[in-house]
Amino acid sequence: MLDLFFTVAFSSVPLILYFPPIRSINLFVETIEETLKATSVYTNMVNHGLRGAWSRVLNCVRRSRR
Repeated sequence: MLDLFFTVAFSSVPLILYFPPIRSINLFVETIEETLKATSVYTNMVNHGLRGAWSRVLNCVRRSRR
């Protein structure tokens, strides 16, 4: 049982290195939120354009099947 404990303990230590401290996570989340706000205008324009293009493609396909 002690061997299992040490195996689990030492195998989980490298995983801790992948996660930043809590104070860094807050800064990371804030940066992501600002980036999403800044790109939302462009994303909406691209989404609208792609929707229009897709509907035109579907209309052409539907017309060609008649």
